[in-house]
Amino acid sequence: MNDAALIWSYLASQPLLWLTATLAAYWAGDTIFRASGRRSIANPVLIAVVILAVVLGISGTAYQTYFEGAQFVHFMLGPATVCLGLPLYDNLRRIRRAALPVIAALFVGSLTAVVSALLIGRAFGLDRSLMASLAPKSTTAPVAIGIAESLGGQPTLAAVLVLLTGIFGAVIATPLLNALRVTDWRARGFAVGVAAHGIGTARAFQVNETAGAFAGIGMGLNAVLTAILAPLVLSLF
Repeated sequence: MNDAALIWSYLASQPLLWLTATLAAYWAGDTIFRASGRRSIANPVLIAVVILAVVLGISGTAYQTYFEGAQFVHFMLGPATVCLGLPLYDNLRRIRRAALPVIAALFVGSLTAVVSALLIGRAFGLDRSLMASLAPKSTTAPVAIGIAESLGGQPTLAAVLVLLTGIFGAVIATPLLNALRVTDWRARGFAVGVAAHGIGTARAFQVNETAGAFAGIGMGLNAVLTAILAPLVLSLF
């Protein structure tokens, strides 16, 4: 037992352990997702988060220790965000033809996400720091962290709220849009991208390629608009 404890102590201090654990957890989540017939409730990110939370809890590993090893995944969020320009460029003609509804949907969706979150936060008596962390919850993590920092919020909390928003959106998007009888893949994808950023976009690609492309567009445009709207709306609270 002493030898096992020593081995674990050594491995836990190595950065590659937690990077490997993160990739393995997502692989397990994706395997379960595929085995379930790609049901939205079996979201691979959600499953990976649960697995990692259990592992960290059982091993008594601090989040900071985990993050030091897994920060390469966090670093890749930056290049991934830049790549959002690709679906925008590929579908530029289609967007031009539907410019008015796209702009209207983007503005309404982005404003609703910020205002509704802040209204709920105020109803629960949250302080300004928590409100600043909550405001950018529907945009992609690198942008949300930057917005939260600039507004005096907590970047770590902002990242957690972004993750929860994305998972929730990815889980309910397909059944909700089916119930609402929204059949246009462009509208479905754009709505998911605006509301549930990267995790929702990944889910949209799993359902339909066109939906995925427009989800990426919605995600990218919402990131820009939220950076403008969040400080303005927060100043009213």
